[in-house]
Amino acid sequence: MNTPTLPPLLASNPRLDRWVGFPAPGRVTVSTGRVEIGQGVLTAMLQIAAEELDVAPEHILLQTGDTDLTPNEGYTAGSQSIQFGGVALRMACAEVRALFLDHAAASHGYSRPELAVRDGAITHRGEATGHDYWSLASAVDLRRDATGRPPTKSVHDYSVVGRNAPRVDLAAKVFGGQAFIHDMVLDGMVHARVVRQPRRGAVIASVDEAALHRAAKGPIEIVRHGDFLAILGADETVVEAVAAVAPNHVAWDGVDPINPFQEEARWLLQQPSIDRTIGPPPPSEPTPGTTRLATTYTRMHIAHASVAPSCGLAQYRGGRLTVWTHSQGVYPLRDALARTLKLDPAAISVKHVQGPGCYGHNGADDAAADAAVIAFHRPGTPVKVRWRREEEFGFEPVSPAMVVTAQAAVDAAGSPVDWTTEIWSGRHSSRPGGGGNLLAAEALPDPPPHPPAVEGGYPPGAGTRNAEPLYDFPAKRIVHHLIAETPVRTSSLRGLGATLNVFAIESFMDELAERAGRDPVACRLSVLSDARARAVVEHVARISGWQAGLPSGTGHGRGIAFARYKNMAAYAAVVAEVAVDESVRLVRVWCAADAGLVINPDGAINQLEGGIIHGASWALKEGVRLDTGGISSRDWESYPVLRFSEVPEVTVELVDPMTDRPCLGVGEAAGGPTVAAIGNAVAHALGARLRDLPLTRERVMAALLRA
Repeated sequence: MNTPTLPPLLASNPRLDRWVGFPAPGRVTVSTGRVEIGQGVLTAMLQIAAEELDVAPEHILLQTGDTDLTPNEGYTAGSQSIQFGGVALRMACAEVRALFLDHAAASHGYSRPELAVRDGAITHRGEATGHDYWSLASAVDLRRDATGRPPTKSVHDYSVVGRNAPRVDLAAKVFGGQAFIHDMVLDGMVHARVVRQPRRGAVIASVDEAALHRAAKGPIEIVRHGDFLAILGADETVVEAVAAVAPNHVAWDGVDPINPFQEEARWLLQQPSIDRTIGPPPPSEPTPGTTRLATTYTRMHIAHASVAPSCGLAQYRGGRLTVWTHSQGVYPLRDALARTLKLDPAAISVKHVQGPGCYGHNGADDAAADAAVIAFHRPGTPVKVRWRREEEFGFEPVSPAMVVTAQAAVDAAGSPVDWTTEIWSGRHSSRPGGGGNLLAAEALPDPPPHPPAVEGGYPPGAGTRNAEPLYDFPAKRIVHHLIAETPVRTSSLRGLGATLNVFAIESFMDELAERAGRDPVACRLSVLSDARARAVVEHVARISGWQAGLPSGTGHGRGIAFARYKNMAAYAAVVAEVAVDESVRLVRVWCAADAGLVINPDGAINQLEGGIIHGASWALKEGVRLDTGGISSRDWESYPVLRFSEVPEVTVELVDPMTDRPCLGVGEAAGGPTVAAIGNAVAHALGARLRDLPLTRERVMAALLRA
């Protein structure tokens, strides 16, 4: 008999009691290492558990992102929560259910095939047996490893999964409840603000403490360890006021100015790089009968631009450090804090509390580390650190600027026979769990070494994510130039390198179609054999009323783009409609997506809609500005995002959402196709193409002048 293969997250967290428990009659605890960052994952996990356990969702208490209580699932990132975390939870719950039915059959003489569960009660041939999960809980030991042998339910038997369910996290947020870490208050809590190093390696030359105390309208304490400097006090208003002026009273050595021209991506082309080629080597000679074409596309650095600044809370008491955080990875953060404070990880508890959504590595880990360092040196006192808006924009890791050149050898019919995606980019993944990259740690005495410049393999890749087209080109390769040194901190943001890679690939596909005199939809379908990919392209063309041959340069345009996120998650095709005069107005967007089995259709559609709006903001508005001191775009004027008044009408349709296929991650699937569809629509409207993001008024005017 073959031993079933457990999904990776269940294999690394096999104990069933880490996933499910029955603490009191009528109550079920279900644990997940995934955390809520605005994507609705708690609701979907609740549905999965309720379905496989056959328990009403309202009886389940969901424990999430807590190093004391939940499995270690790494980061909530990469559209992996349902695709991987949900699969592990589903299998664990199915096995727990089977164990209780096995026990009921063996101990009470029932026929096992005739047993079932209805809202936690054991039934025999549909009739109550008088037994339930709670009456049998003491006899069924869940302190055992999962085997993966019990089957999960068939899609045809679902009554909870696949149906719309209200978000479990929204009520407190909508009605002013204590939903966020910013709302937390502990007895005896003090507030702190950190005076940041203006650059890694900067050293405090002097601190005018008298000036800081004069600025205070109440008692404050100045905390310093090495080059880590913080203002501490019981009154948050007082601490905030001092923090606002503190940079004027601290002098630093070792602050070299940066080149503000580095805000545009083409500076990457002159930098030393770590190079690799993925796929067959480029041909040494041109292929007879082909023409080689190449076009370059760029993107500026992009900020997370969370709606509220980051926050962290910590308390060190009795040799144990407890940290509350909106980090996307409580276990990796625990390990990073253990290295920073030289503590045993077992002496640290990290607990997720919801905060401003970010879809990536923003300031959450750093704010938690700030609080932890101060609390460690003030035992017994709870310490809350809330970043200021200027601090969030100025010091969070941003998504790196990128340059991508798409190259193709095309045959006489205009179809590519050889394709290269060449990428220049800084690091997209430098979360603290990989070692280092916590601002507090870098400011303390004996800071950790700078983490090496490495990125994950392909797929899924980081800077190389989605750099290989899904199209059926005979030869495809990726040439990646990883730039180790960048002027500002960089790390993960929704989609990573996929955003510009898809923009480049799909823009170039449109350019090739135009050169060959072909319709963009027909051109894509001619080189796309993946049936599910074809289905979403055809579906979005149908719901958008796509028409071939519409004239360009009229000021009104449509564009299409497609990708399968990471070439292993959800498929998404997007059509965008724009009106362009001196600037771009996004009129309407249509999206068709195939995410396999969809747990909560409304939640999946919300994710796709959110990704579309996020992608539109990247395409039209967002770019980090630099001056000699670093990031200069530190407010909503200098870093504009899409306004509510600019949000277009959005239509999203799921393709076959109740299919008996694996769940596919959907959270980051729409961003790249949206950016590319907008770019293609703008080119259609103008009769001239913009290849540098964002597509601002200045760039539109420059394109019109060139045309």
